[in-house]
Amino acid sequence: MRLVLVGPPGAGKGTQAQFLAAHYSIPHIATGDIFRANLKAGTALGLKAKAFMDSGELVPDAVTNEMVKERLLGADLEKGFLLDGFPRNVLQAQVLRANLAQKNSPLTAVLELSIDNAQIISRLSSRRTCKECGLPTSAQEKCPACGADLYQREDDRIEVITRRLEVYEEQTSPIIAFYRSQGLLITVSALGSVEEITQRAISALGADS
Repeated sequence: MRLVLVGPPGAGKGTQAQFLAAHYSIPHIATGDIFRANLKAGTALGLKAKAFMDSGELVPDAVTNEMVKERLLGADLEKGFLLDGFPRNVLQAQVLRANLAQKNSPLTAVLELSIDNAQIISRLSSRRTCKECGLPTSAQEKCPACGADLYQREDDRIEVITRRLEVYEEQTSPIIAFYRSQGLLITVSALGSVEEITQRAISALGADS
C-alpha cells in the first residue's frame, strides 16, 4: 500500500495517518518529521532548509522534493508507506510520480478527507490546548487528562483558520483534481468519531489493499 493522505487543515490527517499506517503495517511519513530529522542530523539538505527557515522564507520545493526522495529510498518501505503533508502542490505531485516511476512502484491511492470549511472553523476554533501536557481538547476550562489550565493556540483563532483554508484552496486543493484525473483519488467524509472515520477509510481503500 503506497498511500498519500490529503485534506484541509483540521480534517484530522495526522490522527488518521497514525491509525491507517498501523492498520496496513506501513511507515507514516510526515514531512515535518523528515525536516526535523535532516536538521538534527545536519545533512546537506537540512542545512539548506535551515538557511531558508532562519531567514523567514519558505523552504523551496526543490529542497523538500529531495528530502522526500531520499526518505523514499528507506529500506523500511518495502511494504509501502503513507505520505502525510506531501505533496502540497501539483509540482510536488509530479515530482513524486516521477520518483516512484523510477522505482516501478506507483501510488496505490490518494485518500482525501473531506469536510466543509464551516465544520473546520467550528472544530478548530473551539479547540483548546493544555498548558502542561499539550493535549488538544474540546474542554474549555481544565485539561481532562491532567487538570491543568487550557489556552487557545494562535493558529486556532478564527481569522488564522480562515487564512489557512484560503492557502489550502490556492496551493493544495489543485492536487485533488490532479489525482482525480489519474483515477487515484478516493474521498471519504471526515465527519464522525475517529474510529468511524478510520473504518470508513479502510472500507474505501479495501479493494486497493
